[in-house]
Amino acid sequence: MFLMKDIIKEGNLNLNKVSSPVLFPLNKDDIELGKKLLRFVINSQNEEIAEKYNLRPSVGIAAVQVNVLKRMFAINVVDFDDTLYSYIFINPEIISHSKETTYLPTGEGCLSVDRETEGLTPRYYQIRIRAYTLNCNDNSYKQVEMTLKGYPAIVFQHELDHLNGILFTEKLYNELPEATPLFNLE
Repeated sequence: MFLMKDIIKEGNLNLNKVSSPVLFPLNKDDIELGKKLLRFVINSQNEEIAEKYNLRPSVGIAAVQVNVLKRMFAINVVDFDDTLYSYIFINPEIISHSKETTYLPTGEGCLSVDRETEGLTPRYYQIRIRAYTLNCNDNSYKQVEMTLKGYPAIVFQHELDHLNGILFTEKLYNELPEATPLFNLE
């Protein structure tokens, strides 16, 4: 189980490196890594477990954040319509996106950033993605394409930035006049 001590912090040079593609077929270590990433996010959202292990709440975590430079991340996020998006994404990519941009009016946060930040991070409101997903029940994986919009799309883009060596703190703006705040779109 990953704990906060396993998460590398802003200033660690690996957070600014591009992660390598995961090779197929998946090996045992890659399968275990994916499961542990998803388990961390789920555990961090459980108040009892989070308090017991001193976990910061999160909706996503990338492999690079536990110092593994592989193109993999996990998200566990509930959209505003109560749809759960719980995935381990492997070699994810955005294949198209809306012209419309959005942002979280309260700003984004990150497990690897322990300081207060000010500013807004622009994101596409809707994205079409392609990735492999890992099934935790039987360790199978398959390639999928799906459309994400709103909050799940923002989370996906935040985690994908990690795989490309970019922290949200490198994309902060005082204002985004061309973008619409997410809460006004939902």
